[in-house]
Amino acid sequence: MSSRHTWAVRGSALLAGLTAAAGLATAAPAAAAEPIRFTTPAPTGDHAIGTTELHLVDSSRPDPWKPDRRRELMATVTYPADRHGDGPRAPWLSDAMADTLDDGLNSPAYLDVPPGSIDWTSAKRHARTDVPVSLWGGPRPVVVFSPGFSVPREFDTVLTDDLASRGYVVVSLSHTYESMAVEFPGGRIERAPQRELDPATMKTAIDARVADSRFVLDQLSLLAHGVNPDAGHRPLPRGLGRLLDLSRVGMFGHSYGGFTSGETMYHDRRVDAGINLDGALASAFGFPEGTPYVPGEVVKHGLDRPFMLMGSELTDPVTGKPVEHTHANPYDRSWVEFWGNQRGWKRDLLLRGSAHMGYSDLQAVVPQLASLVKPAKVRELIGTIDPRRSVAAQRDYIGAFFDLHLKGRDRHLFDRESPRHPDVDFID
Repeated sequence: MSSRHTWAVRGSALLAGLTAAAGLATAAPAAAAEPIRFTTPAPTGDHAIGTTELHLVDSSRPDPWKPDRRRELMATVTYPADRHGDGPRAPWLSDAMADTLDDGLNSPAYLDVPPGSIDWTSAKRHARTDVPVSLWGGPRPVVVFSPGFSVPREFDTVLTDDLASRGYVVVSLSHTYESMAVEFPGGRIERAPQRELDPATMKTAIDARVADSRFVLDQLSLLAHGVNPDAGHRPLPRGLGRLLDLSRVGMFGHSYGGFTSGETMYHDRRVDAGINLDGALASAFGFPEGTPYVPGEVVKHGLDRPFMLMGSELTDPVTGKPVEHTHANPYDRSWVEFWGNQRGWKRDLLLRGSAHMGYSDLQAVVPQLASLVKPAKVRELIGTIDPRRSVAAQRDYIGAFFDLHLKGRDRHLFDRESPRHPDVDFID
């Protein structure tokens, strides 16, 4: 298997990921007597953070996966909160989502650990549920987040919560019937059906994701004008609409979510700046040779607004050497072509020693499971980089990017490579 094919199928989680794991029924050893518990790292910003859920229904759009239904989404809104707000810390995974995802997460295709050996409900986010917002400092820039293909939005709170603590309203999406599972009000779980992950499926997915992102921006505009867009009209945190500054909007995403960010920016000028965390900018990758290559519009035309790439390393299973995901390496043709066509501000950062899923919460979670997860599986999922340095670098560069382009505050982190983050290389 070539390194190109390996990256597309394994490293990116675009063609395999959680959906394959969820559908795998494989016997596993008995669970340990005491399931392992874990925590999430505290945010680094100055703000206390709150969080709430939005149930959104697009009555104008049939669901692309189930055309007999209207498109419905769940979004998590995380925001700077009143420090005196009293509310419980939000769970990392709800009981219902933990029950739904346990078999897939523990399966040989993913962590390869005995069922029931990890207490997925033990971790709490550092955001408190439904507490009042902090209006000190006025309205805040809004950043939309899109996760990887099949990945629930719950798996990306380490970055989104930290960004909210730095003074942003962050809106994270799950893409229904593509995300492995989405929990709706009342405990209803909608799962993604098994399907062939061929170019037609991936094209349907990216089109749905872009439409989802644009619809959410529409709903946030209603919220900013005093309308509660929640389908059940659930009371929202006091002051949430007034906190939204929709004249300053960013977007970022991991894997296919990074592609989603670029495509949404191309189609919607409301998004001022974006980041792609290790995602191919195509719905068909041209791997292996002779298969289709279908680049996104963002690749073919570029953008006139700021966009940043952050890549990981893959270990080639044949040579054992690292393969760098950068615009300078032609194994991902979409990054090479995008770089040549990008007209706005651009940077390409390589996080050395990292692996693809290290751009998710697994970077913080998997090291806490080291007594259970095989070392080879750890390397496959999150690489060999020091986990704390990886999380710190991701948080700092993402925060500095949006500070520069949405707040006009230059932290000078992009002037040159920083000794604070020795694992990050600037790729010219």
